[in-house]
Amino acid sequence: MATLTSANAVAAIPKMVAPMALQALFPNFVMGGFVNRDFDNVLASAGDTVNVAMAPNLVANNIAEAGSVQTQSPSLGNAQVVLNTHAEATFQIPNVMQALAAPDLIATYLQPAAVAIAEKIESDLLNAYVLLTANAAVGTGGTAPTEATVDSAETALFSARMPDATSKIGVVSANTYASLRQISRFSEDRMIAGAGNSAIYNGTIGKLKNITFVRSQKVIISGGTTYNMVFGRDAIVLVTRALPTIIQGTGAVSYMINLAGFGMRVVMSYNPNTLGQQFTIDTLYGVGILRNQFAVQFLS
Repeated sequence: MATLTSANAVAAIPKMVAPMALQALFPNFVMGGFVNRDFDNVLASAGDTVNVAMAPNLVANNIAEAGSVQTQSPSLGNAQVVLNTHAEATFQIPNVMQALAAPDLIATYLQPAAVAIAEKIESDLLNAYVLLTANAAVGTGGTAPTEATVDSAETALFSARMPDATSKIGVVSANTYASLRQISRFSEDRMIAGAGNSAIYNGTIGKLKNITFVRSQKVIISGGTTYNMVFGRDAIVLVTRALPTIIQGTGAVSYMINLAGFGMRVVMSYNPNTLGQQFTIDTLYGVGILRNQFAVQFLS
């Protein structure tokens, strides 16, 4: 049986804090919850390029009687994503042992740090709209979306051969979402469906014409145009890679954790200037496009 020492306790603290950080992070994801997430425990540095494999295309062969199979030699597709962002949020706890004795207290410290990182990732993912060039944009800048706009977005992705079973997600601004709620036929449909599903009753739209609409506070607005987007999971990828653990004896301890294709690190160190424990939550990531044809700009 291992002996409990102060060194063991110190090493255990980041392991305890890391899951709390992830639990605070994921509820604040909007885009991050719908895109393809790629994590590998291989150590990486800012500026590294990661090759993300893409499934190859195969064709069906009509084998004739007494014929033979047609062997294909598919090659994996490849998307190169640069790990160009090392995001961090740092805070201090004056009495870390007191905080650890009260989990609610340490969660209160962690929440703002996790939200800050989530918002940074959200903004970077939404800035990927400029790369969505395979399909013509739908809608008009500075103009409220109509039912025809929603129809055009869904039709564009179907015509691009995005699998119909793949969920289509529309991430839009608050004003765009409000405009969609006011399209008369959609409102009437929700009212007929019952109060529990009504956009008027609870404010949520849900699925319209096979697109699930959600809103984000970080949707890009520039020059009077709001750059919403409608996409499938494999259109955009969020790539995270492991950061190195801190060398023992250098005054800090760290722990790397990953969940559902996303990785982050928690570092704990002592700050002699404030006589407090300093915590840093950081993650190394890059955003890229996997299947450009599986997304469309939804302008308003």
